[in-house]
Amino acid sequence: MGVDHTADLPLAIPAGHVATIITHLEMLDKPDLAGIESRLSLEKWAAPPVAEYLALFRAVGEPWFWTSRILMAEDKVQSVIQHPDIDIYIVRDDGAPAGFIELDFRQSGQCEIGFFGLVPEMNGKGHGSWMMSQALEKAWRADIERVWLHTCIQDSPRALPFYQRCGFRIFKQQFDMMPDPRLSGQLPRTAAPHVPILG
Repeated sequence: MGVDHTADLPLAIPAGHVATIITHLEMLDKPDLAGIESRLSLEKWAAPPVAEYLALFRAVGEPWFWTSRILMAEDKVQSVIQHPDIDIYIVRDDGAPAGFIELDFRQSGQCEIGFFGLVPEMNGKGHGSWMMSQALEKAWRADIERVWLHTCIQDSPRALPFYQRCGFRIFKQQFDMMPDPRLSGQLPRTAAPHVPILG
């Protein structure tokens, strides 16, 4: 009987699916948050209406294949974004929504930066450092011992090195695979053009 070498081959991604590698990063000490100025402003968004939240989520996240809130039932989205231990902030540019930050305090002693992003036209203009300083200032409450977040290979290639420059350190990576929501119509086929569609 011959040797089966197929076990040594890389895992094949089935048609209609997307695979990703997720990188988890953490910060265990509050950094020195020196004042960083920006023309942008930050506004607490208490009990955001689901439709408005999802519109901004799509505007920020579609280029980078953000799917989690899109794939949830709307009542589930509402229960999450209006939870008392989740804080959402709109980033505004001259009053217009330009991005958002979502902080999750549901786990005692920890804050997850669940979402952090700007609309495409605002990216690459140096706003990220100001935005992260704002996020960390809000995240590091007196009872917080750990701030963490995650990114994946579908995200902007600038995301991971940016988080590392901000002081986050990798503590875990994992592989995931899911049906491609562009094929089901949950995201437009034009979303995340850097991610191939295996139709």
